[in-house]
Amino acid sequence: MQLAINPREHQGVTVLDLKGRIVAGDECDTLRSTLKDLMARDHPRIVLNMSEVIRIDSTGVGLLVEAVINTAKRGGELKLASLPKLIRGVLMVHKLLQAFEVYDNEEQALASFSQLA
Repeated sequence: MQLAINPREHQGVTVLDLKGRIVAGDECDTLRSTLKDLMARDHPRIVLNMSEVIRIDSTGVGLLVEAVINTAKRGGELKLASLPKLIRGVLMVHKLLQAFEVYDNEEQALASFSQLA
């Protein structure tokens, strides 16, 4: 299953609904390109809704780490929402869960931005 990305805006925050796999190849390339485009268009507040992500590999994990770093360098924030148990487990095994702001659902992730404003 290819990675489908459905972008939408919510009060100045870009939400990317992800569906499928975040794995090496076209999937990672597409997500990386989407994130770079958002940064280029000055949309540094991003939530990745991962509720329908079914698989992630080491390249995908690396992409998420890269995205958090690149977003922060531009003064923005990238947050993860609705992590499936499998994806949460992969991040925990690699001791990377703490590298991300992770929220149980999209509403909590979006509310965390308004607390900063």
